[in-house]
Amino acid sequence: MDGVGKLAIGSIGVGLVVLGLKFAAFLLTGSVALYSDALESIINVVTAVAAFMAVRLSAMPPDQNHPYGHHKAEYLSVILEGVCIVLAAVSILREAYLALGVPRAIAAPFGGLLISLVGTVANAGWGFVLVRRGRAARSPALVADGKHLFVDVFTSIGVVIGVGLVVLTGVSALDPLVAAFVAVNILWSGWGLMKDSIAGLMDEAVPPGALSQIRVVLAAHLDGTIQVHDLKTRVAGRVTFIEFHLVVAGRMTVSDAHAICDRLENVLRREIEGAVVTVHVEPEHKAKQIGVVTA
Repeated sequence: MDGVGKLAIGSIGVGLVVLGLKFAAFLLTGSVALYSDALESIINVVTAVAAFMAVRLSAMPPDQNHPYGHHKAEYLSVILEGVCIVLAAVSILREAYLALGVPRAIAAPFGGLLISLVGTVANAGWGFVLVRRGRAARSPALVADGKHLFVDVFTSIGVVIGVGLVVLTGVSALDPLVAAFVAVNILWSGWGLMKDSIAGLMDEAVPPGALSQIRVVLAAHLDGTIQVHDLKTRVAGRVTFIEFHLVVAGRMTVSDAHAICDRLENVLRREIEGAVVTVHVEPEHKAKQIGVVTA
């Protein structure tokens, strides 16, 4: 199992521990706000399991039914995470609405808040690890999982402040109001996660900075060619697909043109992590005037 898979398993373990802590805080206090925090921890466990399955699936080699590989599986896990977030937010809003009608006092607030803070610190530390390592490994599932943990951290801090205000002011209605705020924040984060994954499923091109890097790499290794045009890119999980038309002299032999293609493919794979390159060779009369790369 590679490092990405081990991190995905680690997320399941951390999620279960934090889930236990957050529910202990809720059971101790009876706070609706802490209930909303605990419910979000259930999402963390579910999505950690989904991320692990997606990471394992995306690492599978191409087969007859999936000749381009299984890289987009990670995007599906992120969309599942977004759906779980929406369901959790609706459940929290329901509990907050019911609690507003019948406000209740919070029991043992300090013990519950302390337990919740321990879980929040664990989430913050693991979220930092997931985002940093996930970006290094180009794993959308791990990055999304880490970002969601950071959202959980911020909402947990808001919950702690809200419950603290309930204790200080004695206004019980603040508890469900804080829970409702958490639900809205969770919905917003869920939309952000799903939006990024939809872009990947729609074969969105690489960012402008990465595209510029590809053009610079090509321009530095076009000896013996006339130009490159119709450069296209798309990202699928940890893989960057690059394709372009390479214009060479019509009198060039197939062997020489093939050697140039191999050279360009090798340098792109070396400079662009996870690059899969496709080259279409054309004679000089196919050269274009715009959108070209030359040495």
